Amino acid sequence: MESQKRQGAEYEFYGKLPLKKAIPLGLQHVLAMFVGNLTPILIISGACGIAGEEFGSLQVDLLQNAMLIAGIVTLIQLFAIGPVGGKVPIIMGTSSGFIGVFNSVVQVMGGGILAYGAIMCASVIGGLFEGILGFLLKPLRRFFPAVVTGTVVLSIGLSLIAVGVNSFGGGNTANDFGSVENLLLGAAVLLIIVTVKHWMKGMASASSILIGIVAGYIIAAIMGLVLPTTAINADGVEYTKAWVLNWDKVANAAWFSVPKLMPVKLVFDWRAIIPVLIMFIVTAVETVGDISGVMEGGMDREATDKELSGGVICDGIGSSLAALFGVLPNTSFSQNVGLVTMTKIVNRMALASGAVFLILCGLFPKLAALISIMPQSVLGGAAVMMFSSIVISGIQLITKEPMTMRNITIVSVALGLGYGIGSSSGILAHLPQGIQLIFGGSGIVPAAIVAIIFNIILPKDNV
Repeated sequence: MESQKRQGAEYEFYGKLPLKKAIPLGLQHVLAMFVGNLTPILIISGACGIAGEEFGSLQVDLLQNAMLIAGIVTLIQLFAIGPVGGKVPIIMGTSSGFIGVFNSVVQVMGGGILAYGAIMCASVIGGLFEGILGFLLKPLRRFFPAVVTGTVVLSIGLSLIAVGVNSFGGGNTANDFGSVENLLLGAAVLLIIVTVKHWMKGMASASSILIGIVAGYIIAAIMGLVLPTTAINADGVEYTKAWVLNWDKVANAAWFSVPKLMPVKLVFDWRAIIPVLIMFIVTAVETVGDISGVMEGGMDREATDKELSGGVICDGIGSSLAALFGVLPNTSFSQNVGLVTMTKIVNRMALASGAVFLILCGLFPKLAALISIMPQSVLGGAAVMMFSSIVISGIQLITKEPMTMRNITIVSVALGLGYGIGSSSGILAHLPQGIQLIFGGSGIVPAAIVAIIFNIILPKDNV
């Protein structure tokens, strides 16, 4: 039964897929990552003070460039230019893993355009550094057996589950986070996705995420007609509920706009470069995990040395290119790994159509605005299932090898100590800030480091 479901060009990376099928399959990738692609820039530009009336146009330029670059780097990852690109079913986007380090740089440098320029310069250098790591990946591959990459993938999935649940409730910064309306809207989207996925066939089943999100838009629009769209918070201030569609944002967006190269001048500063270089090493490990997860979950095999090397090189070069356009590092997007794992859609043309749509969003702001008004609970309804699929991919990778006592120890300590520290970062409160930034941001980094170290030091099992 499963083999029958997996027949068709959409389940083959090089399969010939007509545009009428490729476009909706690619669009659901864009919908899954759109908000996450822009959020890091909103956070860091806001921390630098690049917001409000004075810098409002600059922030818009940065968001526009983020969509353009995500599309371009994704195409490079899918099709490859020489050694750059792994030819793997990965969507690239603005990394949220650097937020902690960048926030620290902003605090040290006092914010402003100067701090943002230093972050961009550090990202150019760090991206080139990761690209070099990609070329050296083959001799380093022995440090990343299935038990290590599987633990990293598992950690990625576990760290994203909380993100999905927060979105499901409307976004944890929303005044009405966890309201009945948000929860019902998220539940409706999830129910529609599961129903379409398992009770329909063909393109409808493959496009279940897209159908669920479009249905979420429609339900939110109907809710806006029959339910109150505003409420009063505990301070007596009126606010608009998180599920309300902001059509004014679409109406006010421009039809066409040309992206700007180097909207922020690069500033060389060692205070930014050193911590960012360390994060690029971590990002390379995470990318190895993402590629391993997507190949195991989507194509039922392990990634090759060439695929991993090309993918990491693209990660680095893409991040340097992004920085020249004022965009934070562009890396493999774990959210879309979950989508590939859940749907098994690995066709290159399907993902490429999503990349082209991202480029169009960078050129036509009105199109981008339409997607950007998506309620968080609609995204969360899809995300809770997608992110959990990454956990399953990690388990599949780990269990590809016999679960010997050695492997059980590696996974147990990496998750228990490594991931535990990352998810309970208060335990690092008395350690230097640099260690807190690297190890306390998420469970991915410490879990990866612990897994790698234990894989090296523990004696091999006797066969």
